[in-house]
Amino acid sequence: MSRPDLNLLVTLNVLLAEGSVARAGHRLRLSPSAMSRALARLRATTGDPLLVRAGRGLVPTPLALALRERVSQLVQDAESVLRPAERLTLTTLVRTFTLRTSEGFVENFGPPLLDRLGREAPGVRLRFVQKSQKDSAPLREGTVELETGVVDKTTAQELRMQALFNDRYVGVVRAGHALTKGRITPSRYAAGKHICVSREGLEKGPIDDALEAFGLERELATIVGGFATALALARASDLIATVPERHTGILRTGMYSFALPISTPEFTVSLLWHPRLDADLAHRWLRTCVREVCTTHLAHQRSSGKKKGLGESPCPS
Repeated sequence: MSRPDLNLLVTLNVLLAEGSVARAGHRLRLSPSAMSRALARLRATTGDPLLVRAGRGLVPTPLALALRERVSQLVQDAESVLRPAERLTLTTLVRTFTLRTSEGFVENFGPPLLDRLGREAPGVRLRFVQKSQKDSAPLREGTVELETGVVDKTTAQELRMQALFNDRYVGVVRAGHALTKGRITPSRYAAGKHICVSREGLEKGPIDDALEAFGLERELATIVGGFATALALARASDLIATVPERHTGILRTGMYSFALPISTPEFTVSLLWHPRLDADLAHRWLRTCVREVCTTHLAHQRSSGKKKGLGESPCPS
């Protein structure tokens, strides 16, 4: 048997990523005729058309869809093997990283993260962008290099991920609120007016499902897009905010936090990135910084909570 031309893997990877002969040719710096010949060779080698005409565009065949992630990983692994060894010098590193996170994550963990990066690599700058919706496209396309969030069925399977910390929902009210005194029961909790947090503007969530088990329903006074906004409203009113405990530690300073009188599942906040950056030394260093800052900052919060130095009621762990 003749050996397959492994250069075709690079061509196939770009074709499957772009879904267009013209765009693939532009990326590979090949003329349209040369790109068409390359596609013909790939079709002959695989025994599959790979991309077929659909209107004015091309769509991948089932085999192409099945091969896309495998081929992408093969090319990345080969490039990492052939890439010359690097040494990372943090003091001279100049780079901007884009992180997609929630507003609560930035306000809670942003200051210590920026402080560490400023000490270790003064030439590194972070660009924080908010997560308007759950979509893996920015990581795939490279417009975002690192993301924090909860992994679910909508998360792209090819992404790399590592758990940062577990979290749970807690109730938060202003100091002096009626719920700061006495035992908080499901009915007392449901009877208040609530702030719902939903990026999509949804009116129902896990809190409402848990209350439904008791035959209860909470009254929503407003729906907001972020936890920081919810806490700002609760701080200045009698509204009840329900937010992640660890995600919002600093934001809850001076407020009264309480364990929910209903059972809601814990969730894991993870770090996500595209595999193309897996072996990038600067990116690996940044991932380490984020993980260690989260661990150290949460440990400090727990210590401060035990001393009750934040003027809040620490929730039982």
